[in-house]
Amino acid sequence: MTKSDHILIVDDDPEIRQLLSDYLQSAGYRIWTAADGNEMRKWLETVQIDLIVLDLMMPGEDGLALCRDLRARSETPVIMLTARGSPLDRIVGLEVGADDYMPKPFDPRELVARIKVVLKRARSYPLQAERNEPGTIEFADWRLDTQARQLQKGDGPVITLGSSDYLVLRTLIEHANKALTRDYLLNNVYSKESLPFDRSIDVCISRLRQHLEPDPRHPTLIRTVRNTGYMLTADIKTA
Repeated sequence: MTKSDHILIVDDDPEIRQLLSDYLQSAGYRIWTAADGNEMRKWLETVQIDLIVLDLMMPGEDGLALCRDLRARSETPVIMLTARGSPLDRIVGLEVGADDYMPKPFDPRELVARIKVVLKRARSYPLQAERNEPGTIEFADWRLDTQARQLQKGDGPVITLGSSDYLVLRTLIEHANKALTRDYLLNNVYSKESLPFDRSIDVCISRLRQHLEPDPRHPTLIRTVRNTGYMLTADIKTA
């Protein structure tokens, strides 16, 4: 973490904005705050934001809508906060593109730790992206354009992958039909060791299953290998 890390807090509760602002400033971050989506967009147009702490439950445009809209235009990391801590709420938040998810109430020290992890992960993407790529990869009726980082099945819709999802999928493809541990994926994709609260690989796998699997609740392409990790079960063709 450096003094140049700019954090945008988006929450309709002024007390929470002030609390988080004070704590994160004391941790060395530069802080901007927004009460809603309009204010969030104004800051994003004028300031280079490194990470957004985004509340899920807000009047008008909620956190899910804002995160979905943000992901269509930007890969700025997002940590989502919510008082609703059910597994379904968490899964939906992660599937629309949040990088991490924290239920309220939470310890501000844990939020700082998660911010550090997400920022470090985001900064590893350019290094990983430099590796040589084939132009097109085909697997299980899917076609992956490695230059545009886009998935397509037949004449179906084109799916543009975020950096983390793309790198996880590429690693699974490179080791197709072989079980990979979460620690291996973290180290190979993000060049870092696993931390207890780092769920980045599980988040990416969940999003990839939403794209690739006919029934994400019963995956057959990206399988969970008990006591090991994940495995892509497909024959691979490159061009």
